[in-house]
Amino acid sequence: MNRDTGLGRLAAATWTIRGRTLSLARPLIMGIVNVTPDSFSDGGQHATHETALMHALRLIEEGADLLDIGGQSTRPGSADVPLAEEHERVVPLIASLAGRGIPLSVDTSKPEVMQAAIRAGASIVNDVYALRAPGAVDAILQSDCGIVLMHMQGVPRTMQAAPHYADVVAEVRAFLSERLAVLESAGVAANRVALDPGFGFGKTVEHNFILLRELQSFASLGRPVLAGVSRKSMLGKVTGRAVGDRVIASVVGAVLAAERGARVLRVHDVAATRDGLRVWEAMQGQGESE
Repeated sequence: MNRDTGLGRLAAATWTIRGRTLSLARPLIMGIVNVTPDSFSDGGQHATHETALMHALRLIEEGADLLDIGGQSTRPGSADVPLAEEHERVVPLIASLAGRGIPLSVDTSKPEVMQAAIRAGASIVNDVYALRAPGAVDAILQSDCGIVLMHMQGVPRTMQAAPHYADVVAEVRAFLSERLAVLESAGVAANRVALDPGFGFGKTVEHNFILLRELQSFASLGRPVLAGVSRKSMLGKVTGRAVGDRVIASVVGAVLAAERGARVLRVHDVAATRDGLRVWEAMQGQGESE
């Protein structure tokens, strides 16, 4: 007996990064490593090379499939970080983690940091500006790295001032489709690209939950969907809990995203998310051998 579990409605996808094909038959967990003093959730906890390295290794032990390393906070109201400072935060850490058997993503919008991170061993460029900065597309053309294109309305400093959409799902989808077309016209193979609707980036709480509810509508773009709701204010608004107390809500959000087709889950709490997904995956398998 085969049951239509929701997951079965989506063909098992793959994501090609630097010549390596990742199977997305199950959702992959991308552990967050913020090498910053001011990120909204863990700012300052991993701000040195040593503490960030220890945190990254711990996430690997907890079962992370990927690591996303960033040196620039993109929380609402955040200011830009000078190029040299962001470079110093992320590139040495990527070099220290390269060769440990886990794909590394660099969370940056600066072309120079993208190129340096790729040289140091990064396999993925995760850009909240979707490669719209001058030179960003050119920066990834010389490599075969994976790419995450994210939607953001506005810029981090002002994006939460007054987000507005006539139809948030349609507008976010149109933006991601357009950016995907830009890369394809530049010669970037579509199989290198994943798409992120950008929860919390220029969206109200209502917008965020509409996107979560309708996440499967992005699957028709033909690329893997990355979802990052971990510890975000959308969860705080509905639970009343502070950032550090949103683990349960974050795991529920991740499982709901997976159920709606997300193939990559960007999270702070890797072990808890892995447990949540195991329960969900066990349910998906019920009745397969009956």
